[in-house]
Amino acid sequence: MTANASPDYAVTGFDAAGIAAGIKPDGALDLALVASPVPCRVAATFTRNAFPAAPVIYDRQLLALNPERIHGVVINSGCANACTGVQGRVNARLMAEWTEQALGAHDSTVFVMSTGVIGVQLPMEKLQAGIPQAVQALQQEGWEAAAQAIMTTDTRPKLATRTLWLGEAEVRLTGMAKGSGMIHPNMATMLSVIATDVAMAQPLLQQALSHSVERSFNRITVDGDTSTNDTVLLLANGLAGNVEVTDPSQEAFQQFQAALTELCQELAQAIVRDGEGATKFVTIQVNGAVDDEEAHRVGKAVANSALVKTAFYGNDANWGRIIAAVGYAEAQVDPERVALFVRGGAAPGQRGEELQLVQAGGPVDYSEEEAAAIFAQPEIDVRIELGLGSGASTVWTCDLSHEYVTINGEYRT
Repeated sequence: MTANASPDYAVTGFDAAGIAAGIKPDGALDLALVASPVPCRVAATFTRNAFPAAPVIYDRQLLALNPERIHGVVINSGCANACTGVQGRVNARLMAEWTEQALGAHDSTVFVMSTGVIGVQLPMEKLQAGIPQAVQALQQEGWEAAAQAIMTTDTRPKLATRTLWLGEAEVRLTGMAKGSGMIHPNMATMLSVIATDVAMAQPLLQQALSHSVERSFNRITVDGDTSTNDTVLLLANGLAGNVEVTDPSQEAFQQFQAALTELCQELAQAIVRDGEGATKFVTIQVNGAVDDEEAHRVGKAVANSALVKTAFYGNDANWGRIIAAVGYAEAQVDPERVALFVRGGAAPGQRGEELQLVQAGGPVDYSEEEAAAIFAQPEIDVRIELGLGSGASTVWTCDLSHEYVTINGEYRT
């Protein structure tokens, strides 16, 4: 759900804030803070880009050093602090230290995230002045402002929340994310912070997050570019009052993991729907692969194909481009077993009749007008049947429009 739905995002013990620190030249919100006075256990996944940004380097070290007593995360937009050398790493640490001091927290208890232009040093004087202001602005209802403050080319904030019962305890989860371009997560520019009041052992938090990220953020692609800054952070302060979850075989763990996965999928899909210049939301479902990994490989090949994505944009049911991507996906494929189906819809959850385009690797007798009408819909499902095994995967993507080129061609100007 998006911020304009005005739901209750509050999570026991957590406050959030978003302020304008002057990093963005237009005066927009650009500094966010999520904090808990009660120490949190934390889990995280990070980019696999070989040029990780300074905040990613810092956060990886902090996660290894102190996964049990974290008080929050500070996030700036407008500058990625990536490819900034030693000075960038010093600046990331200073961001954390200034936030810890303003919160009255111990050393090494605050994570750092940054997003924006690569190769530019942070305006530290603005951050030094802005961080205490963000601390003063903290409130339980501050999630919408925080979600706005982490936006770059995003057109809208991305927020989601879930409630579940573990025994007699009500457990809340709220997450925010940013991302619109440079989206091809492999973790695990895409950032997400999730706060929950569940009481759970830290290794299980990490297990749940890794499971959820693999089925959400690692299943989306806008442009095939893995950012230098990708981070998903899960903070848990244990204030829900549930019996602490300590074993993955517990039903409570399965319930929490399911809720977390659902929340992450909502945020991930919101990123794709807000893809730079996107006019279509496309679901690629691959079934019948040798295994799930090969199914995912096929789905990503189709979702990342510029030819496929431009065909979606042009309302052109050029299924040959989809089949070609299946063929070069470096997965086991028997052309005589491949089938292809499409269907469209005007909105999430609304789908028309499915239309088969390919059977046994060749065209079937279908209406070209009907196929074009499906490709003209804002929501499109593509189902690929490989007929080789039980492997399956879903990938979410968008089309590639003229506007994407305009946005990225003018990003720094």
